[in-house]
Amino acid sequence: MSVALGGGHREAAHGLFRRKRIVAFGVPAAILLYLVYIFFAFDLPGLAQRARLDNAAILVSDFWSYKTHVTKDNRNGEISAAIEGEAKGAYPAGTFPDWVEETEGGVRIALRDGHAAVFEPEGARYLHPEYGEIVLRSEGRRIALRLPPALSEVPDWINASDTRVAINTEAGRLSLTRNRTEAFRYFAGWELFFFTLDSPFSGRSLGELTALALWEPRIDEARSNLGYMLSEFWTNKMWRHGDVAWAIFETILMAFLGTMGAAIIALPLGFVAAKNFAPAAAARFGVRRLFDFLRGVDGLIWTIILSRAFGPGPLTGSLAILITDTGTFGKIFSEALENVDEKQIEGVRSTGAKPVQRYRFGVIPQVMPVILSQVLYYLESNTRSATVIGAIVGGGIGLLLTQAIITQKDWEEVTYYMVLIVLMVMFMDTVSGWLRRRLIKGA
Repeated sequence: MSVALGGGHREAAHGLFRRKRIVAFGVPAAILLYLVYIFFAFDLPGLAQRARLDNAAILVSDFWSYKTHVTKDNRNGEISAAIEGEAKGAYPAGTFPDWVEETEGGVRIALRDGHAAVFEPEGARYLHPEYGEIVLRSEGRRIALRLPPALSEVPDWINASDTRVAINTEAGRLSLTRNRTEAFRYFAGWELFFFTLDSPFSGRSLGELTALALWEPRIDEARSNLGYMLSEFWTNKMWRHGDVAWAIFETILMAFLGTMGAAIIALPLGFVAAKNFAPAAAARFGVRRLFDFLRGVDGLIWTIILSRAFGPGPLTGSLAILITDTGTFGKIFSEALENVDEKQIEGVRSTGAKPVQRYRFGVIPQVMPVILSQVLYYLESNTRSATVIGAIVGGGIGLLLTQAIITQKDWEEVTYYMVLIVLMVMFMDTVSGWLRRRLIKGA
């Protein structure tokens, strides 16, 4: 049986279909127009032109490799070698890696793929297996560059001026200025991660270290070889494992103090903000607006304000987390309190319990799963936030990460800190999940 639509109903149905078609086509069209706007407003074509993929490749390689610098002081002729160019990774005076050969008045540095660099009294030479010999000479205040016949003009992998010439290839680098001649070569891995060059355990194989730890005679009569190894690793001057471990602990402590302090403050304030527990509308309105203010200002803003007021330090970071989370927890806890079952509270009241006892046995057991779940979640999240906050207030692993980035050369240390941060977050996630199961589900 069919029912014919009247004229008014038919027009209404057609209007509804038209609106749905407009929405179905209009929303994707609006999104497409917005993406087109972003394409031009953010100058994506110009970004592609400005991108330096060669620099990006060098940066990525620095994350998983290290470079050993061979440097000649042109003022006194002294030649030295150091890993990452740091004094903490310097080879003893007069010693070099096995790929550096001493010559008359200088050294020959074997680079990868048949490339080589030669330091000479009057300058340096770069031996390129494809193009030939590139000569660099110091002529008074000027640095002269002589290209081989195979190169008719200066290629883009040579940066030359009157005061400095730098040759950059995938095999290595050679640079010459009036004061210094320097070459370096990349190697895979994190060199000196366990022991520095001045350690008696440096350069030993795993088998040799095992023998020293288990049965070989003591190197230091005052302690065992195993204890000596652990001490050398813990106090490693380049990687600073002891300082890094303390920074990780400081970051976790910063997150813990801020999160737990916020929960302790927010719970009683949550009762004031809940309708069914705070009949005074003015007090309820004031506390809710306080929560809005505390969580409305980002944690990084609080960090900057507090660091100006109290100075840098981990405690300042903890206070920033505490202030922000107090607003968030206050809103969450008050909403949980407004949804409690009144029957359970009435049951406790019927026993003659006082108000505090009614809250303790009739209210808290109902909201505790929500409170614990949110507190543990924010504790895990604040572990990540504490890394960024620590970079501002000068504490925790965030400070070490920022210092490594600022140097623009310790990118392998940046990778080390990033790996530790990920492991720290995974650890906190595992602990948080275990606590949730134990405390909330009773497993």
